Amino acid sequence: MDAAALAGACMEAMWEVDATSRSNGISVVSVAPGEAVLRMEVGPGMVNWHDTCHGGFIYVLADAAFGYASNTRNQRMVAQYCTISYLNPAKRGEQLTAYAIERFREGRSGIYDVVVKNAAGTVIAEFRGHARAVAGTILAEKS
Repeated sequence: MDAAALAGACMEAMWEVDATSRSNGISVVSVAPGEAVLRMEVGPGMVNWHDTCHGGFIYVLADAAFGYASNTRNQRMVAQYCTISYLNPAKRGEQLTAYAIERFREGRSGIYDVVVKNAAGTVIAEFRGHARAVAGTILAEKS
């Protein structure tokens, strides 16, 4: 299986059990080796007292994109350390898209950058995730 097909197969296996993304209205737009694009609409239950998207929902979107990007090679990766900077507010009804890309991957470690933008291209948040490999694979191993 080539790298692109492997990334797609890993995404499909992850999506089957990804209740968090599905319950928050997040969808996978695309995956490629070390990359993922996910999308979410800011729903009425996601806004805070400022009538803007609560940062926790933006974080969930960015973290999910990080998770999909870091697990495209059939090696289980988990978050070790993450940071997020909120740069602009997201409003109710806006479509947010998270673009995750691998910046470094060696041995058991990886670093991924995620930018979250609205449909107009305004950067809403910047996220950096450090991933660490753990035992196991995403796809069931053939016996």
